[in-house]
Amino acid sequence: MSSSPIDTLVDVTMPQMGVSVAEGTIVEWKKGVGERVERDEVICAISTDKIDTDVESPASGTVAEILVEAGTTVDVGTVLARLDTGEGTGASSGPGQKGSGDESLTEAGAALDAAGAAGSLQGDTTLSHADSVTDTQVDGRRNGQGRSRYSPVVLRIAAEHGVDLSKVPGTGRDGRVRKQDVLAFIEQGAGGAEEPPMHIESPYRPDQAPAAAPRKPRFARSEEPAPAPAPIQAADAGTAGSLSRMRQVIGRRMVESLQTAATCTTVIEVDMTRVERLRTAQSLTALAYVARATVETLREFPMLNATLEGDAYTQHQAVNLGIAVALGDEGLMVPVIHDAQDLSVEGLARRIREVAERTRAGELRPDEAAGGTFTITNPGSAGSIIATPVINLPQVAILDTEAVVKRPVVVTDEDGNDSIAIRSMAYFCMSWDHRALDGLTAARFLKALRTRLESWPA
Repeated sequence: MSSSPIDTLVDVTMPQMGVSVAEGTIVEWKKGVGERVERDEVICAISTDKIDTDVESPASGTVAEILVEAGTTVDVGTVLARLDTGEGTGASSGPGQKGSGDESLTEAGAALDAAGAAGSLQGDTTLSHADSVTDTQVDGRRNGQGRSRYSPVVLRIAAEHGVDLSKVPGTGRDGRVRKQDVLAFIEQGAGGAEEPPMHIESPYRPDQAPAAAPRKPRFARSEEPAPAPAPIQAADAGTAGSLSRMRQVIGRRMVESLQTAATCTTVIEVDMTRVERLRTAQSLTALAYVARATVETLREFPMLNATLEGDAYTQHQAVNLGIAVALGDEGLMVPVIHDAQDLSVEGLARRIREVAERTRAGELRPDEAAGGTFTITNPGSAGSIIATPVINLPQVAILDTEAVVKRPVVVTDEDGNDSIAIRSMAYFCMSWDHRALDGLTAARFLKALRTRLESWPA
């Protein structure tokens, strides 16, 4: 941040979002030229390949000029806008600038209406930060049907939980419904829909089966002929469009991983019966047990708690555990639990839930998405039983935990006698980088992990 010679202009720059992030993209300007902004108030939303976040104003003043248009990617340190900290408006023309006064409010209102109608802005996860839209942009204005305007994040959360926003009491100015109001409404059990399954939820809890429709006799004659299928219209063939920014970023990183790492996948079968019994008694998800067992096993096999950047292979003392969190159709993010080795099962359960909730709410701090040394992803909550995960570079391995399925297996007692029993079984699939590891090391790691989970102390 620097000031002009007359000491009234202050620069707003693209911040550094971790040592490996060199650029960011302006997603949305929350303030237009001529608008007042307070110190530490959000002035714009940005997106990087690590995290989506907000940029706060470094000073109080008026937006004098906007130098970078929304949708533009620039290097870290680039001046994005200038603030006039004096008494003048300081307004001047520039790329992507909005008008001042009523014109700016009209444009902001139109943008919010468009976002509300679509429910998202091209599926970009930066909607998570849209709760920072100012009161001036939202309060006191209504559309043609008289419906209150809501910020995009409020609309997204409401859609995910089936909440009727007209029933949510607002605590904002003029009764505006804020994100906190919707979350409190949901927490009180007033939401209309169950929370959608996420990666961070237990992959071992079966989904509720839908009620079966009454079956007709197999050879019964229908009273009426079945209606002919409707002709396929041209519009039903699909809609052309582009991927959201998050999907583009995920795509680039996945392709980079597959083109860089010598990816191999090793699969092992784990008897989760004991863990299932313990987690049910303690009201915890199985992911907490898997995370703790993984951390302990990584301490035994530090060669997997490592990163490989070019030819620089580094084994890390601390286990900074990444947990993949799904964001619905928008994509996923991987918040990092630093120093996970210092946390118990209960502590990991709390931290996982905390970072997952803040990730979904768009409140994850930049440092919480950086520095991971090993990642766990568990899409088994959707019912999948086997997968080949893509390594989260520069890490050298990623563990995929799949759904637990009850099935008959052969078990051997202490006397060596075999019998058939119903057990809760799951596949653990680990992709690893053959540049840094060998198959024997991967197999030994998974075997040790299985032993810990199957012999968990009561």
